[in-house]
Amino acid sequence: MKKTIFSLLLLGMGLMAEVTNMEVSAKFIEENSTKIIDIRTEDEWKNIGVIPKAHLITFFGKDKKFSGELFLQELNRVVEKDEPFAIISNSSSRSKLVSNFLGKKHDYKVINLLGGISKLLKEGYEIAKYNACKLKPELSTEENTKEEIKKEELKQAELNKVDEIEAKESNATKA
Repeated sequence: MKKTIFSLLLLGMGLMAEVTNMEVSAKFIEENSTKIIDIRTEDEWKNIGVIPKAHLITFFGKDKKFSGELFLQELNRVVEKDEPFAIISNSSSRSKLVSNFLGKKHDYKVINLLGGISKLLKEGYEIAKYNACKLKPELSTEENTKEEIKKEELKQAELNKVDEIEAKESNATKA
C-alpha cells in the first residue's frame, strides 16, 4: 500500500514538472523571445564570452558550491514563475541538473539547452564579450550606467592622487 501511494506521488510530481530538453541552436537564440539564463561561472563568462541577450545568474561558484535559495532570488527577479525560460551552461551537464532542480522541485517551466555554449561556438555562433554590469540583473540599465560612471570616477580620482604624489616628489627633488 505504501509503495503504491509513493509511486503515485512520484508520478504526480513527474507530471507537474515542466522540463523540456532542446538542442541549442543559433536560430533558437536569435529568433526566440524566450529568456535565456546563463548559469556558468563568472570566470567562464570572462574567458569564453556570453550570449548578448542572456541573463547571467551563476548557479555554481568557483568553489563548486551553490546556494539554491540565492539563485532562486536572482532568478525570480528575471522570470515569472509560470513563464517558460531556457537554461544554458557550457556543455549542458550543469544546465540539466539546474533544469531538473527548477522544474521538478520548484515547478518552473524550464527549457534545458542541450550542447550549451560549446555547441554554439562549434557551429560558428558569435558570442559577445562579457560585461560585468549584466551580473546585476536587478539593476536597470540606467542604474548599471550610473554604477559604471562611479567606477570610472573612482579610477580617475585614484589617477589624480598618483599624479599629485608624483608632482610633490618631483618638486621635492628639485628643491
